[in-house]
Amino acid sequence: MSRLAWILALAALVACERGSETAPPGEAAAPAPAAPSATEAAPLAPDRAALSARAKAVFGTLPSEAANAANPSTDAKIALGRMLYYDTRFSKSQAISCNSCHKLDAFGVDGEPTSPGHKGQRGARNSPTVYNAALQFVQFWDGRAADVEAQAKGPVLNPVEMAMPSEAYVLHVLDSIPGYAPLFAAAFPGDKKPISYDNFGRAIGAFERRLLTPSPVDEFIAGDLTALDDAQVRGLQAFLDTGCTTCHQGVGIGGGMYQKLGLVRPVETADEGRAAVTKNPADKGFFKVPSLRNVAKTGPYFHDGSKTALDDAIRTMAAVQLGRDLADDQVAAIRTFLESLTGAVDAAYIARPQLPQSGPKTPKPDPS
Repeated sequence: MSRLAWILALAALVACERGSETAPPGEAAAPAPAAPSATEAAPLAPDRAALSARAKAVFGTLPSEAANAANPSTDAKIALGRMLYYDTRFSKSQAISCNSCHKLDAFGVDGEPTSPGHKGQRGARNSPTVYNAALQFVQFWDGRAADVEAQAKGPVLNPVEMAMPSEAYVLHVLDSIPGYAPLFAAAFPGDKKPISYDNFGRAIGAFERRLLTPSPVDEFIAGDLTALDDAQVRGLQAFLDTGCTTCHQGVGIGGGMYQKLGLVRPVETADEGRAAVTKNPADKGFFKVPSLRNVAKTGPYFHDGSKTALDDAIRTMAAVQLGRDLADDQVAAIRTFLESLTGAVDAAYIARPQLPQSGPKTPKPDPS
């Protein structure tokens, strides 16, 4: 073997031996790097502290009560409101109460697209949850009531719902039940005539203003960075990054504005929405943005209850409101976040109370 051939062979042998060793500092390793593990390949988890601060800036902090300075809460007023909420005698048939459509043991809904009312009639819109409703800037899908106090008086006189013939008739029923007089006097001690239809609404409103449901997301916003698991954290980031907070913002995570249904892509609906109240054609198709608190428990969805599956609702809203066609994993991530908005219900607060007994002049049920 020539001297040159011997040197080349020796160099090749050294190179092979070095290929099995770790390269010293400053030298590139000879072998190709191994494929990353599943853990290494996964995207980095969001910065929890930064995400908590971002969520707090968008959603704010859930209070213990949706206070109304014009209707201060008292124990007597809340106790009266709880009774009125459950009492079926303020419907013509004496079979329907506030709790019939807004079931407090079912996250404030009845689970139906539209609710059955007097003689089984059904309205055109879905009954939204009463939980956290007092956080919203107006009531009803079309905003025709300013607050929960005003809202409480509406269904009682609606011929499709509770069908009471007049305010005067409601007061007649109240006056005929002896036990209500001292309760109204205690709840409204400064009034010369404590039993009034406005006070009927104020008492129910006071009760509803504490129907708030703190959730794991609220704990996360408050600084407990372990309150959400990794999937929920990623879902929160997806919710924020997708643009859902264009409409679903504030402490109610919705309920703070009107928005046109089909903002980007048209949606066919016979319901005029806000225009039915304002008589302004520009308001056609506008509805109050619903709160997303407890949304995983409050289907079916939309003003007409047309979507039964939460995934379908998420996908539809992203498409028609944002012009975004979400992939399945994006929908799943957002749903996981929405599930973390399911809050705690105070069982003692919503316990069905003992109602005052009817008197000899209390009207009998009228199913006609």
